[in-house]
Amino acid sequence: MIDGKTLVCGLIGDPVEHTLSPVIHNTLAQETGENLVYVPFPVKAERVEDAVRGARALSVGGLNVTVPHKSAVIPYLSSVEREAELIGAVNTLVPEGDGYRGYNTDLTGLGRALLSEGISLEGERVILLGAGGAARAAVFLCVLRGAKEVWLLNRTTEKAEALAGEANRAAGRECVKPLALSDWRRIPEGSYLAVQCTKAGLFPDTESAPIEEPDFYKRIHTGYDLVYRPARTKFMRLTEEAGGKAFNGLKMLLYQGIGAYELWTGVTVTEEQARICLDRMEKELYRNG
Repeated sequence: MIDGKTLVCGLIGDPVEHTLSPVIHNTLAQETGENLVYVPFPVKAERVEDAVRGARALSVGGLNVTVPHKSAVIPYLSSVEREAELIGAVNTLVPEGDGYRGYNTDLTGLGRALLSEGISLEGERVILLGAGGAARAAVFLCVLRGAKEVWLLNRTTEKAEALAGEANRAAGRECVKPLALSDWRRIPEGSYLAVQCTKAGLFPDTESAPIEEPDFYKRIHTGYDLVYRPARTKFMRLTEEAGGKAFNGLKMLLYQGIGAYELWTGVTVTEEQARICLDRMEKELYRNG
């Protein structure tokens, strides 16, 4: 029941009409018994400052931030948590004094999603595909959680080189190695965790993968695709056909939402509650096949 004590939270971005975030947070509120409601707020780029200051003036209890505002909001925050500052992007705002403190639960969400599948980054050899916004969280997660080495592949090497430099400085070691996607054969033979951070395979472009050659996938023991629509991407299919395990990114979406919810409420979400939430997300997302 919505009343005068209801905690209002939401999402700012452009567009936000098709987001699954209300499914995540309103399900969690129901399952944890919190008096909370979550709604999306479409915000144009030129109104980001107005949105942040207006939300705080209205006592909005927490905000998620999605594209294209994850970096644009930072100048209007009262503070930024260390890992989010390193990444240069935030996706969660938590009230702090008269403003908001910024966090990046994309990083922690991916970490929790990997752990839920039995994947630890400590000492792991990793291939990251892409150097855009999603890859930023992934590469910093890898170096901050103890990956042995990270091969960062992107269509253009300039972007990969810049991101690798940032990540290596944050790690205090030269563990991230940039390459062009077309140069993947320069990666030493071995068994790798691969994280797919590009838009290749995203609906409706379901028959594409960032690398098409089957021999590439023989090096992957586990492939994690941040794309979750469709539920089984071509990257996943090629990984499985080469003998590896493969997962889509729906659990990352779930756990980044759970991270935000826990920051806003102080509640610890149980794995059973997370499973209920994931079931509802899958029904909403895949109900039409």
